Amino acid sequence: MRSKVLWILLFLLGPWSSPAAADNRFVVRAPAGSAALQQLCLMLGCNVAGGLDGSLGKLFLVTAPSLVDPNAFLQLLRSQPGITNVEPDSILKVMQAAASAPPSSLYDTIPVNYFGVTVWHGYAGQPAATIIRLPDTQLAFGITGAGIVAVIDTGVDPTQPILQSILVPGYDFTRNIPGSASELSDVNQSSVGPSTSAAYVNQSSMAIVDQASALNFQQPQYAAFGHGTMVAGIIHLVAPTAQIMPLKAFSADGSGYLSDILRAIYFAVQNGASVINMSFSLYGYSEELGRATKFATTHQLICVASAGNDGKEEYVYPAAYAAVMGIASTSNNDTLSSFSNYGNDLVWVAAPGEGIVTTYPFGTYAAGWGTSFSTAIVSGAAALLLSVRPNCNESCAERSLAHAVPISSAVGNGRVDVYQAVVAVH
Repeated sequence: MRSKVLWILLFLLGPWSSPAAADNRFVVRAPAGSAALQQLCLMLGCNVAGGLDGSLGKLFLVTAPSLVDPNAFLQLLRSQPGITNVEPDSILKVMQAAASAPPSSLYDTIPVNYFGVTVWHGYAGQPAATIIRLPDTQLAFGITGAGIVAVIDTGVDPTQPILQSILVPGYDFTRNIPGSASELSDVNQSSVGPSTSAAYVNQSSMAIVDQASALNFQQPQYAAFGHGTMVAGIIHLVAPTAQIMPLKAFSADGSGYLSDILRAIYFAVQNGASVINMSFSLYGYSEELGRATKFATTHQLICVASAGNDGKEEYVYPAAYAAVMGIASTSNNDTLSSFSNYGNDLVWVAAPGEGIVTTYPFGTYAAGWGTSFSTAIVSGAAALLLSVRPNCNESCAERSLAHAVPISSAVGNGRVDVYQAVVAVH
């Protein structure tokens, strides 16, 4: 525990100043470190808000007053000696797709034991689990997941009974608070009334909540509330004994700064994660995001990211980086989801992503649509591989998961088959 606290202290690199919302924000690489950058900012009229790469001490968030022209100031920073890269602190979004009719599994409330926790049968026995041959794999090999999966998302509900026992300390980068990275901090209400029917709670999901709660969560400020808890629940379904590290880099509206995502990636690497789940996208290339994912895979982590929900063949990041597996979505009939992005340059494999039943805040369940949830399935599959080979890294996971079910040339190696992947890693 002492070493965990030490890592967190190192990660903070001293006090973080919260930039004003209207400030211009820049991600700055300054290999000489914080003191030299602070001296530079004294001359240029900027502020070093904090470090982004933990104990490495070379990457920083720099802010400048809103009256400053951001493009001119970016060029000014780039021209300074000792500055090797500057980028705008872009805003990213978690993946959203349009939900359709509730799957019948969402109403299958029969209680069953799932590796020591009571869950609904509709969660444990849903079609997606059968499609990827999860029960066959668990029975044949006796594996249930290992390692720590870092979930960079909107946070996780730490009181969710299904997830409580497998959560490890995370971090809320939106508030600079170490600990559980709770999604519940984003909402005013503390409980949700029971319901026997599903209600739309945002564009991509519907949950078993009362109508009043559903109407509340449909407000724009809650457009992605529950997303992180849902992603975590899918990872737990596939790898029930793997641990989950919640890293909150996104607000409930689904937006997050590049700087917080970078902090989360470096935090995951420096605090013992084995897999990083990234169910979000950036449409423009970021050198620093690419560098961070490369840093993670160089340190033996497995990186998994969603391909996006625009229904196009296009590049989105981090899925399109060479060091990351991009994940597309398929239907339960093994066809490419209409909303899913595709293309061999983007997608490594695909996984079911329509009507996936999973955990939701306040101890209830939801169904989700989108490559976010397909990505969670593959992150869980990566944790299964770690049960067989504890030192399995990105290239190991890519080779193993490439043993998939061919369905289309548009989805890389095909739809994930965890049985074949585990056989391949032996």
